[in-house]
Amino acid sequence: MRALGLLLLVAAGPAAAQLSLSGEWAGRYHEDFGDRVPGDVQGDFTGVPFNDAARRYAEAFDVTRVAVLEHQCQPYNAPHIYRGPLQFRIWEEKDPASQEIIAYRKYLGTYQQWRTIWMDGREHPPEHAPHTFMGFSTGEWHGDILTVTTTHIKKEFYRRSGLPSSDRTTMVEHYIRHGNLLSHVIIVTDPDYLTEPYITSQEFVLMERGNQNWLYNCEYAMEVPKPKNEVPHYLPGENPFIRDFADKFGLPFDAVWAGAEATYPEYMPTVEALINGQAGDD
Repeated sequence: MRALGLLLLVAAGPAAAQLSLSGEWAGRYHEDFGDRVPGDVQGDFTGVPFNDAARRYAEAFDVTRVAVLEHQCQPYNAPHIYRGPLQFRIWEEKDPASQEIIAYRKYLGTYQQWRTIWMDGREHPPEHAPHTFMGFSTGEWHGDILTVTTTHIKKEFYRRSGLPSSDRTTMVEHYIRHGNLLSHVIIVTDPDYLTEPYITSQEFVLMERGNQNWLYNCEYAMEVPKPKNEVPHYLPGENPFIRDFADKFGLPFDAVWAGAEATYPEYMPTVEALINGQAGDD
């Protein structure tokens, strides 16, 4: 009976981690390279299920806004930062008495950001609690998959072309390790700018030799002279770069601008009809 009681006690305790995620990880960019590293051309709105409010924001967005002093060293937020050049370090924080994992700590080299993923079952803060670029995260293991839920994220962007995120964004992540490869899936929900969840995936590889280039030294500088307090923007219908991505790849702008419906295979006949319509106009 004593052994049975001990077995039941163990079964009722917190689930233990299935795999170690500790180490230093560097991004692989074979997926969506043009968007994630060089930034490619302006006007790339593909793959994001954005709504009309996001369209109006993107129409007015001038990419030189990032050169304004107040924005030069502004970090990407949690849903965005993993989509750019990135390496991160992750380690476990354990209870000294039980050796159970209390939290995972992460240091992200880009913009020198810190994250804590709480594993002790604590609740998320109330809605009015402060928001940060990395948000508030809790995690739990489902088999060998670590699932992380993040709230209280500051508004920023989903795409450098000007697709905005709101401060009501929430994010679910799945971390799946296969040897020295870490698959990372992000599912973002945003009631203000998205019509349905926005799903992205990226991969990281374990840096077995480590890396010493962890400092992101950003200094404010007047890169583009502008009148004081001027915020770069375009009035409706006056953005001269909004069609650049569509023109570069010979895509109908309506398809690039469509949002969620263009992410499904069923939209392909519409793309073909739009292309044929363009050819007819020519």
